[in-house]
Amino acid sequence: MKAADKSYDPIHAHKVAFIGLGTMGGPMAVHLLRAGHQVTVYNRTDAKARAWVAEHGGEHALTPADAARDAEIVFTCVGNDDDLREVLVGAQGALNTLPKGGIVVDHTTTSAEVAREMSHQALERGCSFVDAPVSGGNLGAINGVLTVMCGGAAYAFDRVKPVIMAYSRAVTLLGDSGAGQLAKMVNQICVGGVLQSLAEALAFGQKAGLDMQQVIEVISQGAASSWQMVNRGPTMIKDEFDFGFAVDWMRKDLGLVLDEARRHGARLPVTALIDQFYADVQAAGGGRLDTSSLIKRLR
Repeated sequence: MKAADKSYDPIHAHKVAFIGLGTMGGPMAVHLLRAGHQVTVYNRTDAKARAWVAEHGGEHALTPADAARDAEIVFTCVGNDDDLREVLVGAQGALNTLPKGGIVVDHTTTSAEVAREMSHQALERGCSFVDAPVSGGNLGAINGVLTVMCGGAAYAFDRVKPVIMAYSRAVTLLGDSGAGQLAKMVNQICVGGVLQSLAEALAFGQKAGLDMQQVIEVISQGAASSWQMVNRGPTMIKDEFDFGFAVDWMRKDLGLVLDEARRHGARLPVTALIDQFYADVQAAGGGRLDTSSLIKRLR
């Protein structure tokens, strides 16, 4: 899908690098280019970066280090902790070449621990690091209306916030390094709980013989309404589960949540159960289905 039309606030154009052109990163980088920034992209699969440049413009680099060499801001949106370490401090990592004073903005959902580690690595090199996981899914990235939860130093956040707004509607600093990732964990706890409740409600209504499309239209006007109900309820009824954020990634996120909960002595019994429900979906071959596919195990 192509990034939607959006108006951008006029700001100073920056030289930026974007590392990771997946479901989220690709459209986010498009918005940066459309907002007037000079964008160099890197993707582990080079053909994907070349195709992005052929379609949208900008430049592509063969390594993260090459992408960051002349950048003011490096954006990352990769898979997990180890991927982030590799693209930032690996042999061809971006922090090896990012000029002093540069800032890394990481949109990957990672552990809070690796966010603090990368912040330390950046500071040792005279740079800054902002952990900035997002909520809003693939459609939010395409339409440029993501919610971004940030952790890091206020001076670095203040510099990057106007740039991040190219693909966001809300960008908030929540504390020191790692705070953004902890907030994303809170978000995922809520999302999992809402989706499981919605799955149970829809499966119950269908077994009871109700017209669930009509029911959704009614109850979405009341206290039961949620973004998931309005946007995923109708597709769950139709057995459609191809909407961006995959079960495999949700399980990765919930694993981070449960690990963090153990460190803090927090009890998450419902979240742990939902994580196992997602494991059931994976075991049935649904790892690449989107997270609303929880309903499949109830049918």
